[in-house]
Amino acid sequence: MAEAPLPAIRSLPSWLLGRAAARGRALVAQALAEEGMKMWHHVVLSAVRDLAPVAQADLGRGVRLDPKDLVGILNDLQSAGLVVREPDPRDRRKNAVSLTDQGARMLTRCEKVAREANDALLEPLSPAERERFMELLTRISGTAD
Repeated sequence: MAEAPLPAIRSLPSWLLGRAAARGRALVAQALAEEGMKMWHHVVLSAVRDLAPVAQADLGRGVRLDPKDLVGILNDLQSAGLVVREPDPRDRRKNAVSLTDQGARMLTRCEKVAREANDALLEPLSPAERERFMELLTRISGTAD
């Protein structure tokens, strides 16, 4: 049997991390889709919960999403009854976004299925290996405190 192509590329940490990330995104996306959600919708819901009430512009900067894309996502979330946009109490010229009770319930479900998908991704690792892996990923991702 012939050796798999690209052995030099496939041995790079960046290649392996990219493959693992793609698998993780696919698992989470599938789990969220079963809840009727998309990845960015989940990200925005989570950020709204953490920041609410939050000005739409601040929300976009917080999740690093283009304002045009954010508007579309917020339109979807508002149409589904998951968020509300109201005048910002700090600056009435701006919209502030908050979760509805229905949005909070949806976010709870999404967080549960996303955790389960990540557990499936890390299933081959022991609990100690998972903890160490997360420590290492945090260090190399530049997000360590």
